[in-house]
Amino acid sequence: MLRLTAGVALINLLLVGPLWLRSELPVARWVALEALLLGALFALLPRRWWSVVLAGATSVLVVTVSALGFGDTAARESLARPLNLYLDIHLLDAVRNLVTGTVGPVVGALLLPGLLLVAVGVVVLLALLLLPPGRDPLEQVPSPGPVGRRERTRRLVPKAAAVGVLLVAGVLAAGEATPIPSGAAGFPGVRLANEQAWFFRLMLRERARFAGELEAAPASYAELPGLLARLQDRDVILGFVESYGVATLDDPRYAPVVKPRIEELGERVEAAGLYMASGILVSPTQGGQSWFAHGSLLSGLWLDNQLRYDLLLASGRETLVDDFRRAGHRAVAVMPAITMAWPEGDLFRYDQVLAFNDIDYAGPPLNWVTMPDQFTWSYMHRAVVEAHPGPVFVEVGLISSHAPWTPILTVLEDWDSIGDGSVFARWENAGERPVDLWRDHDRVREHYALSVEYAVAAMTGYAERYVDRNTLLIVMGDHQPAPMITGENAGRGVPVHVISGDPGLIVPFVEWGFVPGPLPDLAGPERGMDHFRDWFVRAYSIGDGSSGTPALTLHGPGPGP
Repeated sequence: MLRLTAGVALINLLLVGPLWLRSELPVARWVALEALLLGALFALLPRRWWSVVLAGATSVLVVTVSALGFGDTAARESLARPLNLYLDIHLLDAVRNLVTGTVGPVVGALLLPGLLLVAVGVVVLLALLLLPPGRDPLEQVPSPGPVGRRERTRRLVPKAAAVGVLLVAGVLAAGEATPIPSGAAGFPGVRLANEQAWFFRLMLRERARFAGELEAAPASYAELPGLLARLQDRDVILGFVESYGVATLDDPRYAPVVKPRIEELGERVEAAGLYMASGILVSPTQGGQSWFAHGSLLSGLWLDNQLRYDLLLASGRETLVDDFRRAGHRAVAVMPAITMAWPEGDLFRYDQVLAFNDIDYAGPPLNWVTMPDQFTWSYMHRAVVEAHPGPVFVEVGLISSHAPWTPILTVLEDWDSIGDGSVFARWENAGERPVDLWRDHDRVREHYALSVEYAVAAMTGYAERYVDRNTLLIVMGDHQPAPMITGENAGRGVPVHVISGDPGLIVPFVEWGFVPGPLPDLAGPERGMDHFRDWFVRAYSIGDGSSGTPALTLHGPGPGP
């Protein structure tokens, strides 16, 4: 029985271990009733070939469910949502890339085979522990006398206890109805399987729901009078700053670091003769999968899972990219984080996609971050804005504030020295190693704030140097950082800043609810990113949106508009 007890303990550890890492659980879960049930079952089984096979199959099942449990915990802690196996299986490659960028290619290459070996070892060990006990053929059968009866009774006690465990666990199972475990005992494996089955059924219905939303949304703005005419001959730059969420403004751990830098942004923008307004949009994601935010903003449809994103791309539906192309702008995507093939760029119909391999960067990679934001801003202006004689619409991904948030750079004062990026060689192997930094969560949070501060400073330098009356710069966060940074139940709002030398280009945003200056109103209206496209296209087209006559006072040089 000692061996079987060890097997029950191992099953319990495998099933409740993921829950111990879940910070949102109000009460620790200590006992997985599945472990007691399986232990009782194998205590009652005879030693036969089929029970040996059953022990092996049970071990594979338990280890598989445990792996899903750890994946579910990782999804909750990094993306603020449960694992959806139907949709998230493709994230394994993204996780591998992130791990490789964090711990290095050698460790990253060995990690997956190592985990597989550990899983196989645990399966074998658990199967051996679960094997029903076999009787020694030389062992004598108890005699029918008093001693024999006591021996038979002693042997029946474990089986009777096993039957009792089965009955008690069955009663407890009948009362288990809460969606998240809240007591000391429960059925974490069964709950996880039920949740994944529910997600599978939900995703089967998601196609029909999204098809209805596609049908209800405007298919095209081609017939809109004066499509984006108010932006004729104007460059429009749409920047997404990685993990820049409202936590940087309302969380006392980060606001003292980031907020002064944002206030400085306002001061320097005003000193440069520019106008500015800020607001908040709600991202469809948190902690990662930033393409949902990009796609929602461009398409005007709420994309909060991979199925919706894929369905949008497969539909061929027009987006803001098509609106700008139709209005005469060259549409370009500058995506330094894209290191592999990106067929989505063709499906979004950009005129040009500049991914990592297309960007002439001679500096060092900075862990996961392929190049610093200041270089991205400089390259984008030189290779896109200045290189094209007509108006451009540029979507640019800014990734210096992506985990693991080390090293922390400083903005170079001399932008003319940036060139091909070799000037950033001084930061190669600088700062703490990610594996060292991430041992201390307080230090991780400190570095997160510093990385966003750098991202805002780089954006400030670009705005005051390159933005003029013929430019509309729109910069926003793509999503809030992971729950380990924001805490549980954080909102999904992200700051949005719009800057131009022409106050008339800022007024529509103020009429939409933004406030003049660098700091958004945290109590103001929060709209989803899917609301942006329809409003923006109508506001900047002739005959729709605002009147086109500035009637509001904006902060900036000279008299108000």
